[in-house]
Amino acid sequence: MKPSYLVASGLTLAAAVWMASPYVLPAAEEQPQVASATTEAKLPLVRVRQSVAQPHVETLVLTGHTEFSRQTLIRAETAGRVIAVEATEGAVLHEGDVIARLAMDDREARMQESRALVAQRRVEFDAAAKLSAQGYQSENRRAEARAALDSALALLRRVELDIERTVLRAPFDGVLQDRVAEIGDYVQSGDPVAQIIDLDPLIAVAQVSERELPDLRANQEGELRMATGETVVGRIGYISSVGAEGTRTFRIELEIANPDNHLPAGLTTELRLPVKTVQAHLLSPSVLTLDDSGSIGIKAVDDAGVVGFHPVQIIADGAQGVWVTGLPDSVSIVIVGQEFVLPGQKVVAVPEAQAGTGGAS
Repeated sequence: MKPSYLVASGLTLAAAVWMASPYVLPAAEEQPQVASATTEAKLPLVRVRQSVAQPHVETLVLTGHTEFSRQTLIRAETAGRVIAVEATEGAVLHEGDVIARLAMDDREARMQESRALVAQRRVEFDAAAKLSAQGYQSENRRAEARAALDSALALLRRVELDIERTVLRAPFDGVLQDRVAEIGDYVQSGDPVAQIIDLDPLIAVAQVSERELPDLRANQEGELRMATGETVVGRIGYISSVGAEGTRTFRIELEIANPDNHLPAGLTTELRLPVKTVQAHLLSPSVLTLDDSGSIGIKAVDDAGVVGFHPVQIIADGAQGVWVTGLPDSVSIVIVGQEFVLPGQKVVAVPEAQAGTGGAS
């Protein structure tokens, strides 16, 4: 064989041995890493925030109004002319305070006459009882004297009651809402004279739906925000057992302490009743987005770096953000770039804490 062929054969064999030797493996291992780095460089960057669910008190918000807890229309219980009014409209009254007085007319004279008759009948009864005990008079005579005395006492009591009724008084603590009678008016028994309302406690009234009713209970505490800007606390004192015709809503009443009567009836009020505690996330509204079907939710990145869409339900909002349910207890939410990535897409997630160190902007 010629030397040239031997050289060629040797070079070919050496090349084959070199290609099969372990020294080529490092180059073969480095190629996938280069490809991986190139692929990752092409993935979109998103900024993420780790959100952890926390207990949130779910609140039922209702619109209602205030009412007085009770009222009464004071009517004259005897006839007479009004000779004095001692309480003006809007006055705060205590039980027994005088509102108006009627003329006595002949009532004083009739009372004196009745007292004299009672004294006479008492003497007659005492005498009859003594004689009956001694056997000089029958028991029937004694009974007749007793009946005459009782009749005189009843007549005196009727006159005394009639005199008491000439003074019209407040039946309970409250506010004089209206006074019909004025000095000089003549009233008959049964005529209205004044109206008194009780503002302590004040009642806040609202209507709840069939769905909301099971979450409420007697003595449950709630917060009330008045149209005046004042915030007070009340407790549920009444829940209707019968739904309103047509609306199928149920009346609830909250009692509000109002000892100085400074809160009036008829105020519009917002009732906030805590009904249950749920696990929820507090989010900025800016992270919320819509899917193709129009459902509201957020985009999040899983451990594999894949974007997913999570529908949420907004249960409350406030100055700090919105409270939502429907998410896992811990989730990596896309806060920047969510509008530019799709569910199922792989991304590079940059934690919010790294935003200032060259991460996603």
